[in-house]
Amino acid sequence: MNNIMTKNERSAPNSEWLRSFVVIAERGNLTHAAERLNKTQSAVSVQLRKLEDTLEVSLFKRHVRGMALSESGEKLLPAARRALVELQRTASLFDHPLIGRIRVGIPDDFDDTILEFALAAFSERNPDVEIITVSGCTSGYAKAVERRELDVAVCSGPDRMPGTPLPPEPTVWASSSNFVCDHDAPVPLALLDRDCWWRTMPARALEQAGRVWKYTYKSESFSSLRAAIRAGLAVGALPMGSVTEEMRILSDEEQMPLLSSSMRAILIGQEAPTDLSAAMANALRNAVVRQAT
Repeated sequence: MNNIMTKNERSAPNSEWLRSFVVIAERGNLTHAAERLNKTQSAVSVQLRKLEDTLEVSLFKRHVRGMALSESGEKLLPAARRALVELQRTASLFDHPLIGRIRVGIPDDFDDTILEFALAAFSERNPDVEIITVSGCTSGYAKAVERRELDVAVCSGPDRMPGTPLPPEPTVWASSSNFVCDHDAPVPLALLDRDCWWRTMPARALEQAGRVWKYTYKSESFSSLRAAIRAGLAVGALPMGSVTEEMRILSDEEQMPLLSSSMRAILIGQEAPTDLSAAMANALRNAVVRQAT
């Protein structure tokens, strides 16, 4: 009997190697990937080397700023992601399905990617759960949770929030791609016209920096605010994740003041359904972390 193993019969890579590979590809840096995976850098490096040895290819090109996918790495990445998704689906085949109803409060500055990833992931795993979602200003969410009007809510503000913390999100000055900042003219400002810190924070930062500003656009929603900024009507303060391709972030050279980061947390009501709330909180946390990476 021929015991020689051909390339078609080589050992298959295990899921931990693939997971490390995907995270390295997403982070572009071995140290950052190790932090995300909660492993030592040497352990992640060993997993990557085992994967490359098994496949007999080099998956990354090393450079001074980090790691970039090689041609083989580009070929493997979509297949690795599909394999990990299928493994997760296999693992969930014997999960006890959740049933019931859950009410969720979402900040309206969350972009479509977060909403789609969080709610779609939750619904796929829990098709028998009714989800009632509220999207808007988070300033009233804590009271709504306390009054049992919401089960789970993502709250945000300039200071540390109650609940389970999420990664802070930088706040930036955004404009249309062709906007020109005139230092001698008042800054045309788009502001949220509602009772929250987003209404006062941009103007206060400009005043403290000695910059003159004027109202150009007011809106009660982030979606309308983003539209005004994209159209070139005004400059606005936005969470980093809300900046779209049609916008640009104003640089230090344009002498715009620093802005407070948005501190975010997931708040769960004391009377909320335990299993449903934990599953939804996990889906929201994964979506936020996914966007941040």
